[in-house]
Amino acid sequence: MELYHYLSLIPESLVVSMLPAAEFGTYLAAGTKKRSREHAVYFELKENFQSEYFDLEKARHACVAHPDGNPKHSVYVSIYRVLEHIPLTAIGDLWLTTRDGRSLKLTQSTSPAKSTEPSHLYQELCPVHSTVVSSLGPAEMCKFITSDENAFSVPKICFVELTLGVLVQDPINGDASDLPYKDIPHLRDCLNDLASKYKTTKTVNRIQAERFCYRCIKGGFFLGKGENVLYYPFPSAEQLEKNQHEWWRSANMP
Repeated sequence: MELYHYLSLIPESLVVSMLPAAEFGTYLAAGTKKRSREHAVYFELKENFQSEYFDLEKARHACVAHPDGNPKHSVYVSIYRVLEHIPLTAIGDLWLTTRDGRSLKLTQSTSPAKSTEPSHLYQELCPVHSTVVSSLGPAEMCKFITSDENAFSVPKICFVELTLGVLVQDPINGDASDLPYKDIPHLRDCLNDLASKYKTTKTVNRIQAERFCYRCIKGGFFLGKGENVLYYPFPSAEQLEKNQHEWWRSANMP
């Protein structure tokens, strides 16, 4: 049987599996009694993935079918400093799986044009998990957070941009009734500080769990180091309703 390699973001880990990508997502999200149902976010690594840092051969030898012929679901290679040691050239498609195991594949695309909006909301997914607001667009944010000149830099970063709705233009009085975020007053204060104190970034939550609301995704996902950024655009609600109805319905379940 063919072996597949996955970079899981919730939590960060490198996994070898005999399951193709969509089936692997179902297993992560809902396929074992040992795990509560939760959405999964993971990258499929390219077929030629090799590494001098990870002991891939040991994991590959352990990833064999069960005596009854069923495929081996997962063999963990590493759960620490994984993203840091996987080259961007090895990163393939991004998969998003809902709590009931339905998966959506996102493919890499050309990075969007430089943003002209005054503020952005980012959920960092790996290797840190803070929620931050920033005046920096996604590409600039990636360069900033991975720069050695930044005292709080990381080697690589993966994050998703989330919608702020009308709070982009009016953080204090804008209607936030459709935003499902906790502590909206604090978010308003952070956005106001961003504008009034001439900061480029402001932390909203330092210990935010890796979970986030799929319907709040704006633009898409970004993974990179310095000026090298991989971009995975997220379809619009209209596109999802039309082309991925079952996934979208599942993603919006309470």
